[in-house]
Amino acid sequence: MNKMKKWTKRLGMTCLFLMALTVTFHSITGLQAHLFVSHLMDTIPVGETVNGEAPTLEESIDWSKYPKYTVTATGYTAGMESTGKSKGHPEYGITYSGVKVKRDLYSTIAADLSIFPIGTILFIPGYGYGVVADKGGAIKGNRLDLYYETVEDVYRHWGKKTVDVYVVKKGNGKLTEEQLTALNEDKSMQVFRQQYIKSEKK
Repeated sequence: MNKMKKWTKRLGMTCLFLMALTVTFHSITGLQAHLFVSHLMDTIPVGETVNGEAPTLEESIDWSKYPKYTVTATGYTAGMESTGKSKGHPEYGITYSGVKVKRDLYSTIAADLSIFPIGTILFIPGYGYGVVADKGGAIKGNRLDLYYETVEDVYRHWGKKTVDVYVVKKGNGKLTEEQLTALNEDKSMQVFRQQYIKSEKK
């Protein structure tokens, strides 16, 4: 009897923990966790490989389901060449939204806020997810500025391209460090995050 009570109690606690985790995920990202995970499960063939490797983010999701925009995308850094600020400046590396610049699976990007409000998540083929966190004087209309850590990275990995981007989630005008961290640390996305980290180091 005691064992039965213990297992029942553990099961109840586990259910409560999972419910709390789901609510927290939804409140931070604005995405329904079960819909997001089931979408990934539907679109990612389990165990399928391409040329002996796991499928990439570009190959794993049907991007045609998302609104598409053709944009001209350039790269920028936190440095003097892009922002006019040096490392000693108090606002060095701080975006218009208040979050720090970041290059990760979900990176900070600059956009025309009348088209892509702060917090908008875009998928940019060849770059990954971009979260609109910044604006720029020259970033008007269908233009984006993609964050890279160095000028060398801008030229090596991107330069200037005209690409189709996909709106995964429209922003509400706000973005916090906690939201950006939660996106990058989402367990279901770590396989893609590792692929991105490896490709950036090449």
